[in-house]
Amino acid sequence: MTEETPGFEQKPDVPTEPAAPAQGQHDLNGQPEQPADTSAQTSGPAEEAGPEEQAGDAGAVAALTAQLDQARSALNERTQDLQRLQAEFSNYRRRVERDRAAVKEIAVANVLAELLPVLDDIGRARDHGELVGGFKSVAESLETVVAKMGLQQFGKEGEPFDPTVHEALMHSYSPDVTETTCVQILQPGYRIGERTIRPARVGVAEPQPGAQPSSPSSTTAEAQQAEAAPDEESGGPEQG
Repeated sequence: MTEETPGFEQKPDVPTEPAAPAQGQHDLNGQPEQPADTSAQTSGPAEEAGPEEQAGDAGAVAALTAQLDQARSALNERTQDLQRLQAEFSNYRRRVERDRAAVKEIAVANVLAELLPVLDDIGRARDHGELVGGFKSVAESLETVVAKMGLQQFGKEGEPFDPTVHEALMHSYSPDVTETTCVQILQPGYRIGERTIRPARVGVAEPQPGAQPSSPSSTTAEAQQAEAAPDEESGGPEQG
């Protein structure tokens, strides 16, 4: 009969894991024992999940590619919209600048058109020698100011008649002209840039109807005949 040692309680037996074979331990056949292969147990589920994972990766790539294509398409559309807006703004700015310049030119032309009678009086006074003293200084200052504003005078005697810038008030025929020519300037014309404020009022002359224009060779022949005429009348050169 055994005595129980007071203070100690008997614990239940707990199963322990089998110890790994020691190095160099052999089995019953004399072969070295190998550790248990657990890869066969874990490889089965991994191999079964492989195709599913690949299909999931392919779907994710396809989704990302579709999103990238949508982003590129949206970027191209926004770029085209920006280019179109930029072109429209450039055209609008050029049109505004052109309209502003045209409005300014029209305003200046309207002001200068009211001053043309004054300039005509100054021109007539200058032709008659009456532009003297203080009146001459004022007239010259006015002409300088209107010239700075772009006013240009045109119309000279002897230039060909142009109905777009000349207004014929007098008409005549002359053997001295070969085409319709301005032979008298009644009132000079004025322009600003390419805009004509007032055409030049002129007297024109046209070639004589039926008259043939004289050429240099015919003129030379007539001169030679005129020189030979006195010799024929005197009976030729004197004989020695």
